[in-house]
Amino acid sequence: MRPNHSQQVRGPVRHRVATGASAAFLGLTVAFAGGLASPAAAADSTLSGIVLGVGANETQRTVSWYSSTDTAQRVQLAPTARLVAGEFPADAVTFDAMGAANIATSGGYNRHATITGLKENTTYSYRVGTEGNWSTAYSFKTQDFEGDYDFLFLGDPQIGSSGDLAQDQAGWQDTLGVATQANPNAELLVSGGDQVETANTESQWNSFLAPDQLRQYPWAATIGNHDVGGKAYEQHFSTPNTDRSGSLYANGNPASNTSGGDYWYIYKDVLFIDLNSNSYATSQGGGGDAAHTKYVTDVINQHGSEAKWKVLVYHHSIYSPAAHAKDGDNKTRRVDFPTTFSKLGVDLVLQGHDHSYSRSYLIKNGEKADPKEQPGAADVYPGPGGVLYVTANSASGSKYYDITAPDSSGTSGAGNGADPLNPKSYWYNSVQNQEHVRTYVKVQVRKDKLVVENLRSGTCDTPNSAVSHGDWCNNTAAGQPVGSVVDKVSVHPYNGDGQSLQVNVPNPAPGEFGWTIDGYNGLVDLGTAREMTGDHFTAAGKINPILVSDTRRSLSPWSVSANVSEFKDADKMFAGSYLGWTPYVLDEGAGAKAGSSVASGYDDNGQGLAVSRGLGSADQGHPRGTAKLGADLDLKIPDSVQKGGYRATLTITALSS
Repeated sequence: MRPNHSQQVRGPVRHRVATGASAAFLGLTVAFAGGLASPAAAADSTLSGIVLGVGANETQRTVSWYSSTDTAQRVQLAPTARLVAGEFPADAVTFDAMGAANIATSGGYNRHATITGLKENTTYSYRVGTEGNWSTAYSFKTQDFEGDYDFLFLGDPQIGSSGDLAQDQAGWQDTLGVATQANPNAELLVSGGDQVETANTESQWNSFLAPDQLRQYPWAATIGNHDVGGKAYEQHFSTPNTDRSGSLYANGNPASNTSGGDYWYIYKDVLFIDLNSNSYATSQGGGGDAAHTKYVTDVINQHGSEAKWKVLVYHHSIYSPAAHAKDGDNKTRRVDFPTTFSKLGVDLVLQGHDHSYSRSYLIKNGEKADPKEQPGAADVYPGPGGVLYVTANSASGSKYYDITAPDSSGTSGAGNGADPLNPKSYWYNSVQNQEHVRTYVKVQVRKDKLVVENLRSGTCDTPNSAVSHGDWCNNTAAGQPVGSVVDKVSVHPYNGDGQSLQVNVPNPAPGEFGWTIDGYNGLVDLGTAREMTGDHFTAAGKINPILVSDTRRSLSPWSVSANVSEFKDADKMFAGSYLGWTPYVLDEGAGAKAGSSVASGYDDNGQGLAVSRGLGSADQGHPRGTAKLGADLDLKIPDSVQKGGYRATLTITALSS
């Protein structure tokens, strides 16, 4: 009677065990179930306005949407590779949504959920709703959670401002299409504010949210002056780490029919801080600019050391070249903000509002940091306190503002005087541009610099709503085509008086768990059974030892088990339940513990090794290393079994989370 292992090979064979939500093992595939139970199906709800938002860090995303009914809803998520024919797996995870009734002009209800626990370099699919009433599925991808990346900054879509909603939407869709096609691995879409023309007009929001890119790339929303006058902005977007204190609302009242609040997040090596610049004067009822500078100070003091770069985003540009350059509120901010930003080591400030493009000189404490810095320099070196300010042009083509002329009001602080090196420009601007064509800003985050580019996403041709409705346009498709560069600058950080050292440390190898049959993998020969007491036969032996190796950094639990098939000789057989064993640890390591002894089914009428039994295991947190497992085999069979040479297969299964 000769039981044999299933591996009929000579020499050791390494069996690596996959880890994760599902794993394949020898002779067995296991799927680990997870997620939350689904509530009872509710009445179908119309789901609309789905938008992917930025989370608190690269492992998170938010999702927001509208629902026509007030029902409990959620986001369902799974790696796209695990969908079969578009169907989500049974163990897809879910995240419960929060929300409330919309204001009357919006109708329905808003829902927001935060996706957590994302893994890097993974494409995910998600949908919103509830069992039996899911939305269309959308997908997004994560990338490496460390190192270089690109994000795109988009100014003032202001959908509806031209009066031609359809063409505003078309221009906005075209810019997002051009930008993401040219930069498919961009990781964030950052807003300059003014998503729509009229704060609570849902037809404009529908057009703004029409592009699928807003469900594929996280949108980091910013409140513009056209968004602030209603609750639709807050209904449509969920932002991380948001402070909705009264001081950060223009009227000081978060419960009023307005939107507001400041928020921050860290994405890889950048600390982003987003401000509601509509609140700038205490006379309005809010905390004014002082509340924002306190907020920025507190966030940087608490979290600035967690990132290499500090980027601020708000709507009202304080260094811009067009219609809003001389606005009184912007002059106020131009006095209130720069010294604090310089003191805190801010690297880059991204702004909107003026529907034109500009890149400032490096500004320190409200003045040009280096009077010798030349207009349009390709490389700038901020030194301590130098800050670069960028204003984005229209990303939709719905409205452009023409560049205005400097005056004699001074070349520092709130002044709008001329640049001595370029008298047609304002003192603070290194580059000013307005062609009446759509553009977007690409920011490359690198270990040793920030690269800021303004790129054309259109020409004078449609979709370019403002031009179609009578605006001039100064652009030639041949000389200034879609994708061409308007401006590009590299910002090199100040590293102090000494030399800076940098080293990149890669992710450590995750290690692996696996097992090998130790030595020669031949038959386990139990010899010739002996008759005992005239009613049964017995045989004994030892399994070939199993060498287990676990080098994983996760120190996750593992187990090795086995079960035996029926013993067969041609058409004769007896049950595997008659085989029992006593496991033991031959060589200690990897936290190995021996499994329990299992009696032959002849002794206790049990199932013996006919069902899976534990050979050895280790608990969570065990040390890395190797172990050798063995077991004594005990076979007892009735004497009614016919004479023969019987064989069985012992199937070894390894399991690791």
